[in-house]
Amino acid sequence: MEIFHISAECYPVAKVGGLADVVGALPKYQSNAGHRVRVIIPCYETKFKKENEFECVHWGEVKLGNFNFPFSVLKEKTDKLGFELYLIAISDLFDRNEVYGYQDDIERFVSFQIAALDWIIGREDNPDVINCHDHHTGLIPFMMLYCNKFRRLKNVPSMITIHNGLYQGQFGFDKLYYLPEFDLANVKVLEWDNCINSLAVAIKCAWAVTTVSPSYLNEINYSSNGLESLFNMVRYKSKGILNGIDIEVWDPANDQMLKKGYSIKNFEKGKQENKEKLCKLFDLDPTKPLFSFIGRLLEEKGADLLPQAAALALSENYKQINILILGSGNTPIENQLNSLLQDYKGNYNTFIGYNEELAHVIYAGSDFLLMPSRVEPCGLNQMYSLRYGTIPIVRRTGGLKDTVFDFGDDGNGICHDQASVGDICYSIQRATKLYDDKKLLSTIRIKGMKTDHSWEHVCQEYIEMYKLIINKK
Repeated sequence: MEIFHISAECYPVAKVGGLADVVGALPKYQSNAGHRVRVIIPCYETKFKKENEFECVHWGEVKLGNFNFPFSVLKEKTDKLGFELYLIAISDLFDRNEVYGYQDDIERFVSFQIAALDWIIGREDNPDVINCHDHHTGLIPFMMLYCNKFRRLKNVPSMITIHNGLYQGQFGFDKLYYLPEFDLANVKVLEWDNCINSLAVAIKCAWAVTTVSPSYLNEINYSSNGLESLFNMVRYKSKGILNGIDIEVWDPANDQMLKKGYSIKNFEKGKQENKEKLCKLFDLDPTKPLFSFIGRLLEEKGADLLPQAAALALSENYKQINILILGSGNTPIENQLNSLLQDYKGNYNTFIGYNEELAHVIYAGSDFLLMPSRVEPCGLNQMYSLRYGTIPIVRRTGGLKDTVFDFGDDGNGICHDQASVGDICYSIQRATKLYDDKKLLSTIRIKGMKTDHSWEHVCQEYIEMYKLIINKK
């Protein structure tokens, strides 16, 4: 089977969040299973792009309304990621350092989608299936069905995988002329709530819809930023498939980013050495339980609750616990978190920004990982922490609900129901007591490290979904 994945992110080429991790891992395991897999993303000015060799396999011009943008398709020469990687370079739009956050993001990603399809129809054969990821690629299923230029792809099955339904890629009908020519009788397919909604378009037009966990598929039917009724209408072609993690990248025994690797046989010594490295780096006490947070500092992640929760937990457990925050995002939240540094010096610290190596060390060296998310379609951090013997503390939502179960019910973590300061602090208290029960603590850590969240099984679920829609031809 020839599979195309089209995405805005792919680890390690360009990463903002979990989307990159999935698109960097799922294709590799599909390739290992014997399929020919190609991944297409924009060509950003990233470290990976600068340090690797590419060859031009296609070039052309994107017509975006009254503007013409030359583009080229660059293939990574060695297939070192385990699949064929293609970068679409578009002059003046993607030759920048950041993935998102520009005023012309609509123009950037519409042009990217047009260029991707332009290359695909320039090839001799059609792919068996095209898997789009999130709203940045949401117009592709529509253009395959309705745009005259891409009529050849009308019978190629497409699937949209939704990693986060809160972000939908809306723009006004004043930019309708960006799209290649199509019969205006079909213009209503583009409309949702009086605008063009890229995610809604994909949900309508794709042959199948998947979410990144079963629980998230249920949640978006009643909470999806205005798309609830649409998700209910397409339930017949939808499935929740829980993400996996790349167990080769996330392997505490062979992780080169750690001070000391460890397995389930010697995890206590290995975790302690990594904890000591962390604590030395951030002026914390390695004899105390270490609670960490890794992620974007946004309300959807519950990060706005962290300043008050951290202050309250540290005050009640004065000099008994450590808290470490790694992340960036909302500037007021960053400032509130940094404002605690002086009051709780020696028990609390922050790293505002993102550092991949540091993240690996935090997963290895922490005792508990805080994930008080309001929205978590799947979540990968809790899977990483389980694999590294760090106990996740999660709010029951989305993929967290599907992967972490409370140790009070013989589970592998600590769970709470509300995204609130009170629930976070109560969970920290429970964790502090658990930390003192070394036998039970070790049992739960082992249970977490034994949990299998590898991509092999997940990969097969995607393949079965592809076969299902291919058979609908």
